[in-house]
This record gives sequence, structure tokens and C-alpha cells, in this order.
Amino acid sequence: MAGKKYNNSSKLIDRSKKYKVDEAIGLAVQSATAKFDETIEAAFRLGVDPKQSDQQVRGAVALPHGLGKTVRVVVFAKGPKEAEAKNAGADYVGSDDLVQKIQDGWLDFDKAIATPDMMATVSKVAKILGPRGLMPNPKVGTVTMNVGDAVSAEKKGKLDFRVDKVGIVHAGIGKKSMGEQKLVDNFNVLMAAIMKAKPQTSKGIYLRSITVASTMGPGVKVDTFAASGAEEL
Repeated sequence: MAGKKYNNSSKLIDRSKKYKVDEAIGLAVQSATAKFDETIEAAFRLGVDPKQSDQQVRGAVALPHGLGKTVRVVVFAKGPKEAEAKNAGADYVGSDDLVQKIQDGWLDFDKAIATPDMMATVSKVAKILGPRGLMPNPKVGTVTMNVGDAVSAEKKGKLDFRVDKVGIVHAGIGKKSMGEQKLVDNFNVLMAAIMKAKPQTSKGIYLRSITVASTMGPGVKVDTFAASGAEEL
């Protein structure tokens, strides 16, 4: 059964209405009544068939206000690149020793970056990192020689996104404590990135629906026409 707080939050929202972005996020923030700093999440239902390799929607975007949390970053690198990563603020840098730590069960990090020459080493823990979404990938900029820039971007709150098997992109756009305007700014940047990532083979309506919600709160429907800048025409 739904809790009292959830029911009270639900009364704020007209389930039959689609709200403008700022209104929807405002309601999601008002609905976040838990004792912890809830994440505000967005779900974009897209008109793609994820089973088709040419209809994958995937990318990475630097959110203007970050994610409202500390991002722990590890880097697989050696030599000068190891020093570059440390100077940029990486939480742990290593090679075979980092592989051993992970094999021993250590996963106390949010993002992993690797230089291209380290991928053979990283592959030893691919079965551990892959299912957790932690495997470095060149498509989202986490396999790169520019490790300093990559670490800085991740620390500031770079968001990786990809469509799931039912055609939905789920993403946290920040914490309640960031305030409505920063969350709106983050949403708009993510929205633009998802629109830009539209596959050329996608036919019909690309942006089917958008919902925003806090971690523990009810969903709020967003007016997709207004949110996308009328790109659905």
C-alpha cells in the first residue's frame, strides 16, 4: 500500500495533465518529502526499437550544475597518464593492482576511466564492471588518452545515458537540494542531448512521453511538445 506521504504528494498532481518542464520539476521537488535528499529522475519513452543495432540511443552529457553528489572516479593508467589522472582529482589510479582490488571485491567508485592501452588489462574485470555499468567505453568518453579532462568532466557531473530494452531512457538529473532552477537547467541539457542522439532510422514520433519524479514520489507527466521545442513537427 502507498504510504501517507506518497498519497499526500499525489494530491498535488493532476494525473490527467501534462505539465511544462518547470512546473513538472517543481511538483516533483514538492513531492520529495523523504528525510534524505531525494534524486529527481526523468524518464524519456522513445519511439525506437532498441533490439535494432541502428536504433540505439546512447551518449554522455555534462550537466551544467552537476548531479548534486560526489562522484568517485578510478582510472586505469600507467606512467605520465597516471600522474595526470591523480592531478585531475581521480580517487584511485592503477593498473594490475586496481584489477586485483576489484577482483577482491572492491567496488567503492561510481565511474571508471581507462587509457586505450590499458583495455587488455581492464578486460580481466569486464564481467564484474560490465553488469554494473562501470566498464570504460569510448562511446561515452571513458576510454581516452585525455584522462585529465575525462576525470574533471566526471567529477563535475557528466551523465551517461542509454535507452533500455523497452525504449526508455532513465536518468537522475540532480538532487532535490539543488533547487528547481538548476534541475530545470540540467533537464534541458539532457533533453537536448537525447534529441540530438535520435537515430536516423527512427520513424514516426521519436519522443513519446516524459515523466519526472523524485526517488520516493509519484510521477509527473511532462508536455513533450513544449519540452522538445516543437521538434516533433
